[in-house]
Amino acid sequence: MNKFGIFMNFWEKNWAADHAKYIRKAAAIGFDILEFQAQPLLDMTDKHLKSLKALADDCGIELTYSLGLDPAYDISSADESVRKGGIDYLQRIVRQIQKMDGVLLSGVSYAGWGSPNYIVNDKSAIVDRSVASMKEIIKTAEDCGVTYCVEAVNRFETCVINTAAEALAYVERIDSPNIGVLLDTYHMNIEEPSIADAIRLAGKRLTSFHTGENNRSAPGRGHLNWAEIFGTLKEIGYTGRIVSEPFPNMGGEVGRDIKVWHDLLEDNSEAALDAEAARLLAFEKEWMSK
Repeated sequence: MNKFGIFMNFWEKNWAADHAKYIRKAAAIGFDILEFQAQPLLDMTDKHLKSLKALADDCGIELTYSLGLDPAYDISSADESVRKGGIDYLQRIVRQIQKMDGVLLSGVSYAGWGSPNYIVNDKSAIVDRSVASMKEIIKTAEDCGVTYCVEAVNRFETCVINTAAEALAYVERIDSPNIGVLLDTYHMNIEEPSIADAIRLAGKRLTSFHTGENNRSAPGRGHLNWAEIFGTLKEIGYTGRIVSEPFPNMGGEVGRDIKVWHDLLEDNSEAALDAEAARLLAFEKEWMSK
């Protein structure tokens, strides 16, 4: 049976926030999972990590982690010192996740987040460097029991993995039981000729799934074909996590980084966002139950 989750920055305009507050909020609304950016884990003491994990356990919430990798730690960089620093950085994040008994890290965690600012006529060398770095990182993930999930994202956020086919080719080169594929409906809407075919192609390598509308609002607020999307997930027998990742708020670090230049809801008060989160959860559960 699928677990349903939400990304913390549905509410928050900055990447770091009061994680305890949103663990409680996610549980109160009825979610099974709260996902948030992994970078803040490096600034947390072991005592704080354990307190968040204890709270999540008490609330019946699984914590999962995502990453938009700072280009300073780009493991696909042509600069060897940057790659080495990135490998160490990501290994440290994986070890922090292990301390939380966490099992999933996903996102743009295989290259610096953002499209190149130089001409790319052939990206094979960039991908090769990322793969070589990942083969080192995945050993730590295996030791820590963490699944490293590479996300296919749109052309404005990376050049390395844009499609389900590219994600599959990447994980096959890593050849580890601890690497998987994350597909996201927002990104697939931009890059895939067919969202359904992309889901079918990922098949058993699909380890996590993000939902969001064509404009990054919550599912059911745009023009994506959710009957097809959820129907195809059921067709392939997908029983994994479904985490909703809308970004409805203009402003702050999140608005800047995600490029949200206008509010996507008429009312972005906390109460209205809570109601919208409850609506999207009911929406997804209804489709998966059909």
